[in-house]
This record gives sequence, structure tokens and C-alpha cells, in this order.
Amino acid sequence: MNAPNKESAAAIELQAILDIQRSAFRREGPVALATRIDRIDRCIALLVDNKEAICDAVNEDFGCRSKYVTLMTDVMNSVGSLKFVKKNLKKWMKPEKRSPFMPMNFLGAKARVHYQPKGVVGIMTPWNVPVNMIFSPLADVLGAGNRAMIKPSEFTPRTAEVMKELFAQYFEESEIRVVTGGPEVGAAFSALRLDHLIFTGATTIGRLVLQSAAENMVPVTLELGGKSPVIVGEDCDINQAAERIITGKAMNGGQLCVSPDYCFVPQSKLEAFIRRCREVIAEQFPTVQGNPDFVACINERHFDRVKSYIDEAREKNTRVVPLCPEGEEFSAREEHKIALHLVVDPADDLACMQDEIFGAALNIKTYSDLDSVIDFINERERPLALYYFGRDKQEEARVLSETISGGASVNSIAMHVACDDMPFGGVGHSGMGNYRGHDGFRTFSHARSVYREGFVDIAKLAGTLPPYGEKVAKMLESQIKK
Repeated sequence: MNAPNKESAAAIELQAILDIQRSAFRREGPVALATRIDRIDRCIALLVDNKEAICDAVNEDFGCRSKYVTLMTDVMNSVGSLKFVKKNLKKWMKPEKRSPFMPMNFLGAKARVHYQPKGVVGIMTPWNVPVNMIFSPLADVLGAGNRAMIKPSEFTPRTAEVMKELFAQYFEESEIRVVTGGPEVGAAFSALRLDHLIFTGATTIGRLVLQSAAENMVPVTLELGGKSPVIVGEDCDINQAAERIITGKAMNGGQLCVSPDYCFVPQSKLEAFIRRCREVIAEQFPTVQGNPDFVACINERHFDRVKSYIDEAREKNTRVVPLCPEGEEFSAREEHKIALHLVVDPADDLACMQDEIFGAALNIKTYSDLDSVIDFINERERPLALYYFGRDKQEEARVLSETISGGASVNSIAMHVACDDMPFGGVGHSGMGNYRGHDGFRTFSHARSVYREGFVDIAKLAGTLPPYGEKVAKMLESQIKK
């Protein structure tokens, strides 16, 4: 007999894990509040007890990622999300009262929505924030009473192995299991007959995940990306706007799905904006190369990709402004560090304006008319995030009402993502569905409608049972009218 190929071997192993978890879920029956809280508490303990090992693993995968970046973006944010779910879970689990139809609401009928666990949820995570992107959805998955299978990105192999080892210490395989491997494992994972699947990553891969899950009618939440725009209003404090935008862009070396991708700046404020960007980076990162605070590209392939955007812009005589000391624009290829670059008024056909940058470059587009800005955004795929900076409330309202994005922040970058009490998700090519907090609890629960009949048989009373006659005709006539 021929040896099974990698894909079939992965599929067999994954199916065995799914069978174990699904059997345990069925045996358990209704998942008690205490059980859910215990699982959340164990996640918190895992993170707190092992934060140093987690930081070391992420730094090893990136080549250079400050432990403070990992503690903030991965550990602290994860603990915060878990605690938020724990705090509110008892309230969320209560059946929601709904209104029975007239006149049954006056005749003793009751309507409720019960939120039940779905069963086993699959979580496929990206490499850019490799720990938080496990625990952020996992908090909601566990709060909803589910079990979880987790497939981390193969681009962060050390972090994935540490997560696999730690979850095995804190959880039974029947509760949570981390599986590692390359694309063949990811393909087999997305083909499982899970009860829900959440994928975070590139739109191209998300499309394949969706197609694969559709074969088994698995409900899918996709958190993708896209080119998130920034609009700097004419009346804004340009120094404050530049500081917040460039701080947000430099976060994690620009490797965030909600990182600003292109920024509209009034023509009259361009030089002031660039000047302040230079000052902010000089204050925060006096050097880039050799600076442990400045996050490297995840690997050489991504280094080459981001560098190619900058190189092409220069070749096409586009103004490019490196925000770093002279000679520190690019590291050696194997160190894969790129200083933040501003690409000023790039042509729309340049790769930096076509692709999601996901790295240390920010496109700057000057404008004089807000109509053209809104049209530009609306003519493209809907982004995961949109940012507006300004003090004009009327203009702010117009930007928010006349554009569509997964989420938005006003006078800040990415802060809407930090709010556990708001849904996080995309729209169109930037994703489908959402999670976080109460919205995440609902996403990973089955909303089951339960109607309880009152003390009157309305069908008999209204004469709606056959044989039909004058009574039902009059009833219908009274209801079907303007």
C-alpha cells in the first residue's frame, strides 16, 4: 500500500481531533457558566505565567520584535479581552426576551432567544500578531461554550510550537488543541466539518478558505484586510494628526490589518505633515537599524515585497521620504528591517497603490476637494478600517455616512479595535462577519428562537383552521390593508 500523502495524513489527524472534541461536547450537555469561566481563567493563567517565553518565541520568529510590543499587542490585549468576556458572560447567557405577535402577547404567550454553543470552532490565525489573534476570538469562542481547534500561521513556527505546548499543559485535547504545519495542514483544516470557522489573513487565502468550508456548509467569519485610508481634514491640528498617524503606522512595523495604507492630506498642509512625521519618528526611533524597539519584517520574502514598492516608486520618479537617519533605510536582507517611508502622490497604477502594503510604507495623496477623496475611496474595495482627523463635525459626519468600512476611528488610529465592547470585522473584500465581546459571543453561539404558547388557542379563536369560511375572510381583510 502506498504511503498516504501529506494532505491526507493531515486530514486524518485533524478529523481524529475533531471527533474527540465533538464527542466530549455531546457528552457534556449544556455548558455551565462555571465551566466557561474556568476555561477563560486557564487562558489568562497561560498568558500571565508564560509571558516571557511567549515574548522570546515571537522575537525569534520576527528576528527583531521588542518584548514590550509583544506584551502590549499580544499578551495585554489578550488578557483584557478574556477578562471582558468573563465579566459580562453571566448577563450574555441569559435568554433574551422578545415580543410575541398581537394579540398573543396579551394572552400569555412568551418569546425568548436562547444562545446555545455551536460545538467545535476552528480558528485559523495570521503571523502578524500571532498570540492575540488566537486569544481574541478564543475568548468569545469559550464564552459561548464551545471547544476549539487552532491552526496558527506557519510563518511564526516557534510561536506556534510554544502555543501548542502551552495549551497542552493547560487544557485537555478535548477542550482546545493547537495543530501546526504548512499550507497542506491549513487546507485540510478548512475542509473539516466544523461548527464554525474563523479565518484571519489575506483576502486571497480567505477566498480559498470560504470555498473549502462551503463544501460542508460550515459558517465562516473572515477577517481579512485591504487598503485602509486616512482623511486629514482641512481644519485639523496637523501636528497632532501627523503624530497619531505615524505612530499608528509604525506600530508593529506597519504589519497590522488595520494599519493606515494611504493618507489624504490637504495640499497646503503637506510639508508641515511630512516635517512632523520626521520629528515623531526621530523622537520614537532615533535609529532604525539595530534598534530593538523597531519591529522587523516577518521574513525575507516580505522584506523584498515591501522594498519593491519603494524601489518601484523611486524608479517612476515619485517622491519618497525615508523617516530615518541617513543610511538606515534598509538593513541587510537577512535582517529584514525597513525604515518607515512616505510615498508622496504615487500614481494609482503603482504596486504600492494596488496592493495592501502591510509594511513600513505609507502613501500620501494630496487633495483640495473632499468630494474627490470620498469618490476615490468608494470606487475601491471596502477597507477594513477608515480614519478621519479633524474638528469639523459636519465634515466628520459626511465622511462616516458617505463611506463604508469594517470599522472607523476619529482622531486616532486603530483604537476602535482596542474596544472590546464593539464588534470587529470587515465588509466585502475586507471580510465578513464580526466578533469581539457581546457580538463575538453571538457569532459563536446559535441563536435559538423559543416560542411558548399562551392560554388561548388563537387559531381556533380566529377561525383560521379549515374548512375556511366567512370568519377567516373577515379576519384576513382586517389584517391585509394599508
